Amino acid sequence: MDDQAIIDLYWQRSERAIEATAQKYGGYCHTISYNILHSREDADECVNDTYMKAWQAIPPTRPARLAAYLAKLVRNVSLHKYEKANAKKRGAGQVPLIVSELEHCLASSVATDSEVVELLNDFLAQLSQETRQIFMGRYFHLQSIKDIAKMRQVSESKVKMVLLRTRNDLKQMLEAEGVAL
Repeated sequence: MDDQAIIDLYWQRSERAIEATAQKYGGYCHTISYNILHSREDADECVNDTYMKAWQAIPPTRPARLAAYLAKLVRNVSLHKYEKANAKKRGAGQVPLIVSELEHCLASSVATDSEVVELLNDFLAQLSQETRQIFMGRYFHLQSIKDIAKMRQVSESKVKMVLLRTRNDLKQMLEAEGVAL
């Protein structure tokens, strides 16, 4: 079933919308959640919460890209669960490591969130497809360097170097745009 047909089911308030979403995007959402939480049970719970949030938000929202919309929902639900579970201590997942990697790029910005998002989108649009996919895999999907290397069929050192150079380029771009770091 294509995305527009699934969205139409949400607008019709048909329970088949959840079924179709789970069938088409269940694995995708579970992977994102698992990359954050490293627990199958917690990931399952977050994916189910994501379906509920999609049910509550569609309508009135009509996402242009259902996959991206669901990815954002499951990522936020999973990060919230991660923060609750690790409020007093840092866990063994990728989140603390990824935050520390990006700290020097996005430390304490004077720009508004929407300005930073616009700058980040412009920056990502200028990257090669491979670099953008590596960057997004690491910092949006929270994939490990090992997983990215395996999926892209490159060495881990190449992934690390691409990420380092991309972070440095991002930092330079933000400084050039006057975003305080």
